[in-house]
Amino acid sequence: MTTQALHILPRPAIIGEFVPNHYFKTLDPAEICRDDRPLEIDLGCGDGSFLISMADHYTDRDFIGVERLLGRVKKVCRKITRNELNNARVLRLDSQYVVEWLLPENSVSRIHLLCPDPWPKARHHRRRLIQLPFLDATKRSLKPGGEFLFMTDHEEYFEWAKEMIEGYGGFEILEWNDDSFFYPKTDFQLQWEAEGKSMHRLRCKKQVNEA
Repeated sequence: MTTQALHILPRPAIIGEFVPNHYFKTLDPAEICRDDRPLEIDLGCGDGSFLISMADHYTDRDFIGVERLLGRVKKVCRKITRNELNNARVLRLDSQYVVEWLLPENSVSRIHLLCPDPWPKARHHRRRLIQLPFLDATKRSLKPGGEFLFMTDHEEYFEWAKEMIEGYGGFEILEWNDDSFFYPKTDFQLQWEAEGKSMHRLRCKKQVNEA
């Protein structure tokens, strides 16, 4: 395979899908940032309910949902088209790969990681997304003052993430109340809350002096 062919999809792109010019190098900021509009990344966007609600509410911002399963990508793209949203797109890739290898430096206003797999067994903790390389990449890709927002129903994973972030440095943990700002519920959050589970959340601001 030639280098020129590395970015070509083996299928036609779907309306609403974001297809990078190249999958094996850092994105050019011009590919994802339009006219200095704030850009938000929704990692593991699932059925797209959170992504769609955010894009519909914050029309002055751009949103990219990251989802590796093609069926979900197609479903979210249909919702984007049906709601006539021109500020939302979906990228079919692994979330960790996108953050650690594709996002340009100082390009993103907010990164959302909501209800990820907690990998509860101790021998699987290494599979959790929040690890030092991920935090490095998150801080690098966020604009100064940008935010990383994390939510989980799994208390032990929440404590793990909080300890990792506090020990890492470079982030200020902010207060996050229900009425802090518009923030719709994800499909998983609705499911967990219907089962009587509580959500634990972290709102982390990239420190300006760490840019």
